Amino acid sequence: MPWKEVSVMSQRWEFVELASQSKGNVTELCRRFSISRDIGYKWLRRYRAEGPTGLENRSRRPRQSPGRTSRTMEQRIVSLRDSHPAWGAWKIQARLKALGLEGVPAPSTVHQVLRRQGRIDPAASAQHRAWQRFEQAAPNQLWQMDFKGHFGLGNGERCHPLTVLDDHSRYALCLRACRNETGQTVQAILKETFHRYGLPERMLMDNGSPLGNDLDHPYTPLTVWLLRLGIRVCHGRPYHPQTQGKEERFHRTLQVEVLQAAVTGTTPACRPALTSGVRSIITSGPTKLWGWGYRPVVIRSVLARFRKSCPRSTMAPTPSSARFKTTAGFPSTAGSFGSAKPFGDTRWRCGRL
Repeated sequence: MPWKEVSVMSQRWEFVELASQSKGNVTELCRRFSISRDIGYKWLRRYRAEGPTGLENRSRRPRQSPGRTSRTMEQRIVSLRDSHPAWGAWKIQARLKALGLEGVPAPSTVHQVLRRQGRIDPAASAQHRAWQRFEQAAPNQLWQMDFKGHFGLGNGERCHPLTVLDDHSRYALCLRACRNETGQTVQAILKETFHRYGLPERMLMDNGSPLGNDLDHPYTPLTVWLLRLGIRVCHGRPYHPQTQGKEERFHRTLQVEVLQAAVTGTTPACRPALTSGVRSIITSGPTKLWGWGYRPVVIRSVLARFRKSCPRSTMAPTPSSARFKTTAGFPSTAGSFGSAKPFGDTRWRCGRL
């Protein structure tokens, strides 16, 4: 004879049936079912008042929730998420505060609203995990460079976006739509970037051509050119894009907020679209790097220091005496900048902030 399956509901039903009999002993039945007398009498009261439905578990949700997020606030949260699919709870909360709204919920509450409204896939979130992070102490100490995956254009060509980020500030130093991924193309773009921002101490890149080669032959004509400029070159581990996590994260934002709407007919036509799209990302969204402040003031400050530290000059080098300070939550510098480094026939001061 098979074992009889017993559920909680069947046990409750058996208990109230036995207790409802004329000779039923509630105390003895409670001891038999291993429950307290208070629990036993509770189920008896519910059964006599509501019948079999009274034996079902009731919702523990409170009847009133004075602290519940208002429907208007939920609509604003969802609207921001729909306008900026790459924004998370922290960034949305910072944006709502910047708009001067009252009663902005905590980031955890914003996250729950997004989950409740179907804007976050729990399965997709479970696939992401934090990696070991690193960050340079000051700008220009390390730049990360990589090609965003190429995509097709209306005229049948392929666009190859080249990006360069400063590791400390995550400022997009370079974003160019290229026709190819040759060393000559990258070198010409880097020359413009160096003239504008100065030379970094190191550059981090992957092992793909023309940035790298195999483990036995890591250097290419492009990286040899960088070494001759006094820039140390380092490559990430093969098949390990997490080393350039900042670049990969920027590429994801670029794909979601810019490239999906910026694909045009030709490569030259992509360039202004990429520039305006990234400018929109920079000026509209708060960033965790600066305490969820807004980037326009910060980036103008950083950009001014970069430009001030690397004008064309034939002046003698000055000792590096910059000091990094913090003013009202934003970085500022005091002292002179950097030392002169050669580049072709020109010498200028390059930042060592």
